[in-house]
Amino acid sequence: MLTGSENPRKYWSVLKTRLKKEGSQMATNCSQLKLLSSDGKLYLTDVADSEQLFRLIQSIPSKKAEPFKIWLAKVGYERIEDQQDPERTIDRAMQAYLQLGYSKEWINQRLKSIEVRKELTDEWDRVGINKQFEFSILTDVLTKEWGLEKLSKSTNSSKI
Repeated sequence: MLTGSENPRKYWSVLKTRLKKEGSQMATNCSQLKLLSSDGKLYLTDVADSEQLFRLIQSIPSKKAEPFKIWLAKVGYERIEDQQDPERTIDRAMQAYLQLGYSKEWINQRLKSIEVRKELTDEWDRVGINKQFEFSILTDVLTKEWGLEKLSKSTNSSKI
C-alpha cells in the first residue's frame, strides 16, 4: 500500500475531501462501478483510469509513493524531449522492442508497417473517410484480405 494507512477507506475519504478543497476535479471524475466483494455482494466502488491514478499518486505524501513520483517526472521529461525531437520516440521504441527480445529485422519491419499504415490512413482522411467507424471497417477488410493472400501463397508453395 502506497499510503501506509491502516484504514484505506478513511484515507481515501480524507484524500477526496482534500482534493476537492484544493479545487481538483480528480475525486469528482472518479466513477463508481458495482464490483463483487469478498462477501459475494456487489458494492459501488470508486474506479479510475490510468491518468487519474497517476494524478492520485502525485497527491500521496508517502515515502512509498516517491519512486512512482520520480518515474512520472522522468516520463514527463522524456515526453517533452520527444516533442522537441520526435526521432527520440522512435529510438526509445526500438530499445523497448530490443529489450523485449525482438530482432532488429522484426523491429524494422514493424516500423515500416506503421509508416505504410500511416500513409494509407492519411489518404483515407484526405478523401473524407470517417476515422472512427470507416477506418476500422477498411482495416478489417485489408487484414482479412492480406491474411487470405498470405494463406493462399503458403498453400501454393507447399504444393510445389
